[in-house]
Amino acid sequence: MIERSSIEISLSDIAQKSGANAALVKYHFGNKDGLLLALLARDAATEMSNLEYLLAQPITSTAKLKLHIAGIIRAYYRFPYMNRLIHYLLHETNAGSADEVSKFFVAPLLDFHRRLLTEGVSRGEFRATDPVLFYTSLIGACDHLFFGRHAMSRATGVGPVTDDVCRQYIKHMETLICGGILTQAEEAAAAG
Repeated sequence: MIERSSIEISLSDIAQKSGANAALVKYHFGNKDGLLLALLARDAATEMSNLEYLLAQPITSTAKLKLHIAGIIRAYYRFPYMNRLIHYLLHETNAGSADEVSKFFVAPLLDFHRRLLTEGVSRGEFRATDPVLFYTSLIGACDHLFFGRHAMSRATGVGPVTDDVCRQYIKHMETLICGGILTQAEEAAAAG
């Protein structure tokens, strides 16, 4: 998927690349969608455990927010197939796959946002912010950078997402989100 920049692959392609037999792949995962769901579940589990670790750190909520923004963008960069896979499994497969993705990816991420935002408000660092709107803003912005990049490249000639683009986008999203969510006192403290 990374090589082709697409999730349009067959079980035969996967078997050939992995050195396994297509029947064995089918036996373990049922079909291509089962394999793709297992792949996303594996990647999501790692990222979700990082969120719990982050929330437990003895740092400000603002620092956690900035680390989270960077972590989300880097996860999309590290797993360039992830957002296409999420879209595919949520919108183009059966309801069971969509429910699974919602259980292991969407719901835990929304819950993390709710807890981080609540913590930041209680510490006086954040303005009250709806976690669903926050999720939509952050994930939507990341999604568009990686998924919408193809359309932007045709319209404006921008190139692929590189390490440098990733770093620039992290700073941009920190500025954009923190500018809207931090209390005035916290903005002044963050500015130095």
